[in-house]
Amino acid sequence: MGLGRCIALPSLREVEYESGEGGPLHVVAAAEGCASAFRGDASGVAAAGEGLGDGRDVAFGAAGAGRAEAAVGDAAVEQPPVFFSFNRFDATNPAPADELMASFPRLRFMLPEIVLIENERGRFLQVNSLGPVYPGRVARFTRMVAAAPPRQRAVIPFSLEPDSREAWDEAMGAALAAIGEGRVSKVVLSRRLRLVAEHPFSSKDLLVNLIDGDARGTVLLYRYADVFFCGCTPELLVRKRGDAVASMCLAGTCPTGATSAESDALAEALMADGKNRAEHDYVVQLIRSVLDRVCYDVDVPAVPEIMRLAHVQHLYTPARARVLAGVTLTDLMEDLHPTPAVAGTPVGEAKMLLRAIEPYSRGFYAGACGFVDGAGDGEFSVALRAGVFDGEMGYVYGGCGIVASSDADAEYAEIDLKLRTILSAFGA
Repeated sequence: MGLGRCIALPSLREVEYESGEGGPLHVVAAAEGCASAFRGDASGVAAAGEGLGDGRDVAFGAAGAGRAEAAVGDAAVEQPPVFFSFNRFDATNPAPADELMASFPRLRFMLPEIVLIENERGRFLQVNSLGPVYPGRVARFTRMVAAAPPRQRAVIPFSLEPDSREAWDEAMGAALAAIGEGRVSKVVLSRRLRLVAEHPFSSKDLLVNLIDGDARGTVLLYRYADVFFCGCTPELLVRKRGDAVASMCLAGTCPTGATSAESDALAEALMADGKNRAEHDYVVQLIRSVLDRVCYDVDVPAVPEIMRLAHVQHLYTPARARVLAGVTLTDLMEDLHPTPAVAGTPVGEAKMLLRAIEPYSRGFYAGACGFVDGAGDGEFSVALRAGVFDGEMGYVYGGCGIVASSDADAEYAEIDLKLRTILSAFGA
């Protein structure tokens, strides 16, 4: 089955824009009103304004891929609209979501009013509408883009409330007991820390700080009313361009050193560590099995590489393939998510165990977030190194994989390292 078509097919106008360095996120980060944004290493899209369809959503039917006619200057071209998608880690978890995550509507796809795109064709601004797109409306949005001021990093004073170490030790005990009983081989536990700022959190400031900081990966943002979820994740779940598919196996962690030589030594030890290699292999096995089932020309190297980030290093194995006809990006996303890197293995049993161990629903943390166009191309990333914010309050999340040989102190410290990425968004 295809991606589906827009039930209310939008009108769409596309005009070229100039934004200086930084791509689409430069514009939306420099101006208030950004509703959602997504920047991968090789592409960038960002959206501003409210979603269409009663200000919320444009639904999908099931009668083929929706497409819209775009106008670039005077030349009409066929251009698929871009839809954003933010999916929860465990959408059917009966545990209550925190008051911030509960504020977001349960939408599958969103069609934003304005989409800024950077790709091999250039930089373009799409204006979506459920009715005709009038030239004056396009001109208003292009003026908004042209008037975006330079980005400026901001320092956001905050205090971080420590989570319960006793609760962590209890969760570790339950996880290790389940592993010992053979229910799971691995489970990924998370921690949620509450923080309070001196002034209301600004999605603009956090987005700018992530873009211009030392974090590497995909920057993402989803704002609804005054609540927003944002982060910078290193983990690609799946990318599709035509029949070409890319994914990533990312599991196994050590710190990044103070010097290059120290980082090299830590990375060498990580490659030789049996616990981390076992964690990584669980992810490789699942991703390879999914790709073998729905793709051909599958290429998953036998030996991982090192992904070096600002605060941590990971074992990393790239995966590439060609997708079979009829298999969509959303099919791939649903088959791959969640991987053992964020749930555990076996995945289904690990998710059930997490419902019993973790006292909260993760919401978008560790969920699949990304974008897809009407042609069925796009990408999803796993929403790690992230937090949710409203007013002066927020929560940040981090997680780590637990196997039989895991140590509670070491795993707790590993999450502290991972939290440094989202905490760097506060500019301190």
